[in-house]
Amino acid sequence: MSEKPTLEDSKLYEDQTEADSKNHAKLEAGDAARRADGHDQRDGVEAQRPTRLYKRRWMIVLLFSSYSLCNSFQWIQYGIINNIFMKFYNVDSFTIDWMSMIYMLTYIPFIFPVTWLLDKKGLRVIALVATALNCAGTWIKVASVRPNLFAITFLGQFSCSLAQVFILGMPSRIASVWFGSDEVSTACSIGVFGNQLGIAIGFLVPPILVPNVDDMDELAHHISIMFYITAGVATLLFILVVFVFQERPKLPPTQAQATARSIPSEQYSYTASILRLLRNRPFILLIITYGLNVGCFYAVGTLLNRMIIDHYPGEEVNAGRIGLTIVIAGMVGSLICGIWLDRTKTYKQTTLAVYFMSLVGMIVYAATLSLGHLWVVFITAGALGFFMTGYLPLGFEFAVELTYPESEGTSSGLLNCSAQVFGIIFTICQGKIIDRFSTLAGNIFLCVFLLIGTIMTGLIKSDLRRQNANMLAKAAGPSDCHDGSPASPSIIKEAQF
Repeated sequence: MSEKPTLEDSKLYEDQTEADSKNHAKLEAGDAARRADGHDQRDGVEAQRPTRLYKRRWMIVLLFSSYSLCNSFQWIQYGIINNIFMKFYNVDSFTIDWMSMIYMLTYIPFIFPVTWLLDKKGLRVIALVATALNCAGTWIKVASVRPNLFAITFLGQFSCSLAQVFILGMPSRIASVWFGSDEVSTACSIGVFGNQLGIAIGFLVPPILVPNVDDMDELAHHISIMFYITAGVATLLFILVVFVFQERPKLPPTQAQATARSIPSEQYSYTASILRLLRNRPFILLIITYGLNVGCFYAVGTLLNRMIIDHYPGEEVNAGRIGLTIVIAGMVGSLICGIWLDRTKTYKQTTLAVYFMSLVGMIVYAATLSLGHLWVVFITAGALGFFMTGYLPLGFEFAVELTYPESEGTSSGLLNCSAQVFGIIFTICQGKIIDRFSTLAGNIFLCVFLLIGTIMTGLIKSDLRRQNANMLAKAAGPSDCHDGSPASPSIIKEAQF
């Protein structure tokens, strides 16, 4: 007799709790809608906007991934055969290190005007400028294959480094503009995948194309072949971007993107956006932790040739293969993490776990590098790469969640700016530590900062603003309301080109 009223009371309590949760989600996500058009339209069909997924989105992200690959290949093509370019251009190792670090240094002052240009002119203009600069840089390098023309090859590398500013922060923007809420993390991972694949090829191909020979004319011939191949690929990609790359789909893919589109351009202030982001404490913590992790990766990649040759003389080709192993493992990690995030939305938990495993991987790699067994180094380097490189898309997507509805380009730009600053600092410091003490001491230096980054990641408050906005849209009803009717059955549907 007494059991029935108890069950009813329990049911009433559960219903009330569920209603309170939905209302809380609406209140949080509704802030974005109110900022967008000045009206509170959280309830009813009036708040819904038509959304659609276009198959062309896959072509866009793959094209972006391809020209990102071409650019990132050139970041490491000098450093991985450091000793060979030292001999050809008659310069010291620190000078060749700057062929990698120029990518990091250029990014810092130029990212803010480039992000402003992205917000004002859009993705297509950014893609055109990126591929044009990259193409120009490759042809300048073709003209620099003489021992007395190091300044010319540095100019070509500078042009490519400038192109990178127009590339590095784009994956999350392309994912948000073109892909549905259940695809954004996967799409972002594909965008980062291209960059990682380029680095992988940059580790593998230069030691094969440019062997360590003593005859300078033969060496110039091999370098010239590498530069011509790169220039041909860069030119083809520039042409494809001109004719294929599209600014954005006609209809937005998600309600969150529809809300972002509805903000009038005259109401958007880039400076105000930056200031809001810098007052966002969880995002500030992410900026620092992302910079620490990726800065360590940049240092390892830049100095890999020196670390391997120090313990295994004459193994330039295997140094490249170890670099390839690091990045290929990281590509797998990136895709797995992207798919995992789309399915679980566990942004902080996944980021913290991957960060901690990056620390563990770095410790194991440092401990095994000097054992004298290259096969062990391949395994430990692969484990390091799986987590350290796999962290890249996690940082991008976590940043978008923490900063919605701010521009994805702005949040990604700040993350990458932090990574470049720490990358330069870590590369210079680790290089000096290796020269003065040992490779092990240099790697311990990086482990200390990864430990600091892991602790700080645990302190980040998980405030998933974009997910809250999409929850509001789903709670409010169907979104594919082209005629204003609430009867349209699906939130997002596929469309032809």
